Amino acid sequence: MIAGSDEVGRGALAGPVVAAAVILNLKNIPRGINDSKQLTRLHREELAREIQDRALAYSVARIEHQEIDQINILKASLRAMELAIKALRPLPDYVLIDGHQRVPNLDCPQSTIIKGDCLSVSIAAASIVAKVARDRWMREYDEQYPGYGFGLHAGYNTRIHQEAIQRLGPSAIHRLTFRGVLFSQAALNFGGVEVEQPPLSSLPTTD
Repeated sequence: MIAGSDEVGRGALAGPVVAAAVILNLKNIPRGINDSKQLTRLHREELAREIQDRALAYSVARIEHQEIDQINILKASLRAMELAIKALRPLPDYVLIDGHQRVPNLDCPQSTIIKGDCLSVSIAAASIVAKVARDRWMREYDEQYPGYGFGLHAGYNTRIHQEAIQRLGPSAIHRLTFRGVLFSQAALNFGGVEVEQPPLSSLPTTD
């Protein structure tokens, strides 16, 4: 029982970070599985349905923007993968993790694989399931918080998104500790003296 796990939304400015874990049926693997970023939206959605129908087990977990701001995006990403892996039934005997960071608190052995979504079909399957789930949630947020374009950019740092934050201010789902959100807000004014916020070099800007 080998599971692959991956997360999406790590570099976004808004919304949750989402992880998936998948145990594929090695005798019934859908054709065309690849890194989710290499697939069109239509192909991803078709593959996500096939993966969920054919897999021995799959699960999806999300960590919300408030917790990301509290514990930082790396810990939130690893926490999402931990929750997704632990939710699998049956539990895996071994887990393949995308990237170079080990997932804490697992009861089974694991291996990290840099660019695993290009090298492992199980990790690629997890990346597809996670991406489709998160994109769907961001489209729902687009209806709840109109004007930001969440349905177009899924919360990532695009020009359209930056212009929307400058025009409307951060929404209720923005990650307030992220550079793209902080620096788009007007400088604070103390006694008529504008004070710029210092750069936070540790904050992520890309996925």
